Amino acid sequence: MSTPSPSLKPVSATADLGIDALCARFVNRDAVIGVVGLGYVGLPLVCAICAKGFKSIGFDIDAQKIDRLSKGQSYIGNIHNDKISALVQDGAFVPTADFSRLGDVDAILMCVPTPLNKNREPDMSYVEETSRTIAKTLRRGQLVVLESTTWPGTTRELVRPILEAGSGLKASVDFYLAFSPEREDPGNANFHTAIIPKVVGGDGADALKLAQTMYDQFLAKTVAVSSADTAEAVKLTENIFRAVNIALVNELKVIYDAMGIDIWEVIEAAKTKPFGYMPFYPGPGLGGHCIPIDPFYLTWKAREHNISTRFIELAGEINVLMPRFVVTRLAETLDTRFTRSLNGAKILLLGMAYKKNVSDIRESPAFAIMEILQKRGADLSYHDPFVDVVPPTREHAAFTGMASIPLTPEMIAGVDAVVVVTDHTDVDYDMVAQHAKLVVDTRNVYAALTNRENIVKA
Repeated sequence: MSTPSPSLKPVSATADLGIDALCARFVNRDAVIGVVGLGYVGLPLVCAICAKGFKSIGFDIDAQKIDRLSKGQSYIGNIHNDKISALVQDGAFVPTADFSRLGDVDAILMCVPTPLNKNREPDMSYVEETSRTIAKTLRRGQLVVLESTTWPGTTRELVRPILEAGSGLKASVDFYLAFSPEREDPGNANFHTAIIPKVVGGDGADALKLAQTMYDQFLAKTVAVSSADTAEAVKLTENIFRAVNIALVNELKVIYDAMGIDIWEVIEAAKTKPFGYMPFYPGPGLGGHCIPIDPFYLTWKAREHNISTRFIELAGEINVLMPRFVVTRLAETLDTRFTRSLNGAKILLLGMAYKKNVSDIRESPAFAIMEILQKRGADLSYHDPFVDVVPPTREHAAFTGMASIPLTPEMIAGVDAVVVVTDHTDVDYDMVAQHAKLVVDTRNVYAALTNRENIVKA
């Protein structure tokens, strides 16, 4: 499939334009927008950009990913091949690994990973390397926006110095810099990139004006804040709010379980109160790129100001313990009901993805559960309709290449226990309950079933 390049105006045509003229290029759809990092954030962003008549060049270091996109193939479940194929064929979207083309675009949106290292400290290597690469071709009049979740001050203290040192240009004078956090929720059919309000903070008034003008053209609403630092803090606050409240219900789950009370029933009744309560739900542990990771960016940054983040760290400790709680419940039930130890027991996990109806395995609690079970000698297998094979990961290399097995009555009857880790819709849970010796339900998928002795909650 051919991949025609977008029609680009010469650099000289935009290099000396004032801020109003630069804004007009976005309003008139003359600007070309580059997206660096074509994953769960970058690729939906490209689709939103192109849907409003812009041309976009997508950059990624993964040559296989670029090859698939160039052939019109998507690797994200809710983005269909037809959409990518149409954008590529029309020349609206050009995927490339040639980063020298960064100089051809008017705006560069950085959507690169910001993981934690082994010491649970921010790993900024992707942001730093991308910033150095951008600096090589950075030109006057360009807008650079960081979208990756990070600690407050990153755009100003880390990205700006790298761009200025590598290009010889000055922010807010020669080029413009902003931060606008991604708000993706993979698998959520009710919200997608184009309709989710976008927080924007600029490194100066002109940068904010230019970034907000750009986003206003392809997103439903932008929310301007006073600085890039504030925008970075907004993203962390959103995810810390969720992490702390999930930790609270996870702790309540353990307490109520000891009292013989079903936490799920408690939550369902509590949420009937029309004010002063918001439901959060327990689970086998946190997953995804945001909630298990982002709070520790603020924890790390707070140390610089000699502030301890006790609330955040306590929430992290509680959530990290949930996989072990699941395994303990599994082990105790196997022992008391079947006089069976975990050592040598055949355990089937239902779900590898971190949340329902997506293929995203980042930080999935399934890995933590499997590692604990593996150390205790269990014979492991899994079924996931969205994850055919476990892809390579930095943290869980031992499970790379492990494949999902078919879900059949014979296979279910042949294992000692089934653990529901991810509540995918496309799973025959009734069939599982009918044939399994034991089911450990961490997602309340069997809420409607009563008096089933082979089902326990964890």
